[in-house]
Amino acid sequence: MAGGLGTRFWPRSKTAKPKQYLNMFGTDSLLQSTIKRFSTFTETDNIYIVSGKNQANVLEEQTTMLPKENLIYEPVGKNTLPCIGLAAMFAEKENPDGIMVVSPADHLINNDELFKDTILAAVKIADELDGIVTLGIKPTFPATGFGYVQTAENITGSGKINQFKVERFVEKPDEATATGYLKEGSFYWNSGLFVFKVSVFLNSVKKFAPALYADLRKIQEDIGNPTFEQTLDTIYRAVESISVDYGIMEHAKNIYLVEGNFDWNDLGSWESVYLTDKKDENGNAGSGESIFLDTKNSYVYSEKGLVAVVGLEDVIVVQDGNTTLVCKREKAEDIKKIVDQLKKENKNQYL
Repeated sequence: MAGGLGTRFWPRSKTAKPKQYLNMFGTDSLLQSTIKRFSTFTETDNIYIVSGKNQANVLEEQTTMLPKENLIYEPVGKNTLPCIGLAAMFAEKENPDGIMVVSPADHLINNDELFKDTILAAVKIADELDGIVTLGIKPTFPATGFGYVQTAENITGSGKINQFKVERFVEKPDEATATGYLKEGSFYWNSGLFVFKVSVFLNSVKKFAPALYADLRKIQEDIGNPTFEQTLDTIYRAVESISVDYGIMEHAKNIYLVEGNFDWNDLGSWESVYLTDKKDENGNAGSGESIFLDTKNSYVYSEKGLVAVVGLEDVIVVQDGNTTLVCKREKAEDIKKIVDQLKKENKNQYL
């Protein structure tokens, strides 16, 4: 899934090149890193990308390793359930009982070998138990920006990677509730990574979101025809915008969780980039030319030229093209409000 706008990563993340196409660490973009991660254990012909039509140029530029027909364009963003359902329509034509792995394109994941083993453990559950499997991350602090999954009985057996039946999915909590989840011990962060048989998933869509299912079938009927883009545009714009968590995972009974112990970060904001990056002796980090003088625990990104920070603590400074951001680290989540304000003021040259 690569259709996000990444508004909390403004000013680097812009309409023409959102977060998933940026190289936050190293030379590959987050999307390219995700493709490489999966191509170690599946053919690139099996990798599909769902993105927005307005991202077509940068997507095609960065995915020359994939068949062009594997690039699927949503006319508009409709949240994760229609997005995954649309991809499932293409996958079903290849293999109705094939196993489908759903991954956001913009996560930072290390330990690729452990990641592979974790995915394959989830594939086994999806194949043998007809389960819909989520990868859960053991929480390390009371995060309020993630959904949580509460586990029930442990079904690990002789495996090395913990596996559970799922009790319930819960929405993003407040800090007090999240603190309680950590103490309770059976809760995991919802990583947004899912594994299931195409047929099992589509049966769940048919049961719990029948109107969407009917619309997806109409779209599928026209795949490969000259009228496909028009059909997709007309039908998809009218479908309900709904998350896979709310539409399927909170209702289905065949839900399982596999514990993900690989290094994982959803890179939700500049604060998460700062926390992930290497720091100097004063806790400062960044990319590009920078000078920190009497400054602590701060982050700088400079596209070109020098950024100097003097006498400050806990700040984020991002210079990109004709835009510069300066904010307190604790306010990193509010950066998306700047994007909203720029849209209201029709200052599209900065978007």
